[in-house]
Order: sequence, then C-alpha cells, then structure tokens
Amino acid sequence: MSYTLITANRNYSSWSLRPWLLMKVLGIPFAERLEPFTRPDNYELFRKFSPTGQVPLLIDGARKIPDSLGIALYLAERHPGVWPTDEEARIFAQGAVCEMHGGFGHLRNDCTMNVGVRVTPRPMSEGLIRNVARVREIFETGLARFEGPWLAGAEFSAADAFYAPVAFRIRTYGLDVGQGQAWADHVLAHPAMLEWEAAALAENWREATHEAELAATGVVTADFRK
Repeated sequence: MSYTLITANRNYSSWSLRPWLLMKVLGIPFAERLEPFTRPDNYELFRKFSPTGQVPLLIDGARKIPDSLGIALYLAERHPGVWPTDEEARIFAQGAVCEMHGGFGHLRNDCTMNVGVRVTPRPMSEGLIRNVARVREIFETGLARFEGPWLAGAEFSAADAFYAPVAFRIRTYGLDVGQGQAWADHVLAHPAMLEWEAAALAENWREATHEAELAATGVVTADFRK
C-alpha cells in the first residue's frame, strides 16, 4: 500500500487533523500533500483533485477516499488499532466518532479551530453550552469506564483522533470539560500533536474568512503564529 493524504492548513483544518493524527499515531506510512485554504470557497479548486471538493482525501493507488470518517473506515479494514479490540470500548468509540462527525455544530461555528491563538470568548450561546456539556460527558464517561488515558482505554483509537481538534479548541477558548481535561492535556502532549502544532505556528499565511470567523468568537489575547 502507498497512501497519500491530502490535507489543508494546519492552523485551521480540524477535519484534516483527524486522519493525519490517526495514521501518524498508528504508524501507518503515508505521503503528505498540503492544499491550503486560499479563498472563502475552495470548492472549484479542490474539485480538481477531490470528488467532494473538500479535504481530507486519502489516495490509495487508483482509489480516492474522501471524508475523515470514510478514511477511518477504510483504514480500519486494512490496519489494526483504528478501533479498540474490546467490544464495549469499540461500541463507545464508534458512537463517539459518529456523534462528532455528525454533530456539535455550535462548537464548530462558535469556537472555530485556530491552533495558534488564545481567545477570551464571547458569552456562550445555549447551543454551545449544550455542546460543551456533551463533550465533557463523553470525555468523563470514557475515562471512567475504560480507565484511560485515552477515551476508550489504554490504547489510542479513532475516538481520540476525532476529538483531537476539540483539544485545541479547549485550549484556545478555555473551555471547561471537567475531568476530561486530563484527556485533553494527554493528547495535546503527544508528539504527533506537537508536530501538527509546530507546523500550524510556522504557517505564514492568513485566510481572510477564517480570520473573520476567529474575530467573531471573542477577543484574541495571544497570537503565537509566525
């Protein structure tokens, strides 16, 4: 197998982080290709290589596998470790991944991912309050049931990869996830996450729409980007 993973900006692209981190931590070799967000709507540019006009995209020979969940499912059929081996942990991890993939709209919109800054957020909407409470519940439930340090037990899984962008958001916006902070600290300290963060801080471009979305979230109190 010879994989190529196409992702976007390290600073902004939460969806790109998921399969990138999953493959890095599980030791699945791949070539990297970066296609940055350069305009408010990148669909036509990305359609040149991606059937969905979006990233991430995994290329395996003649196959193109779009979407972070689609990539995770594809890899799970070919590599161990994507899901926990324990049945109860696997059920929990798969449910958590599907919930993150299909939900948490307020968290995505009100706390846009921006790795390199710290923000004092504006007062949270009711939707965001509910989203953060649910994230906290997932974290605390997983850690209590499966005894950590990862969300579904002793080994990293797709659940951790899919919630890794939330760990950056927790730090950026100072979100309170209770005992789940132990998981956030653990994943943020992983060498692969540190590698992603270093690349994000080194990016020397800004995309106006993403920066405007950041400005709407609150007051930027620190900016560590290049």
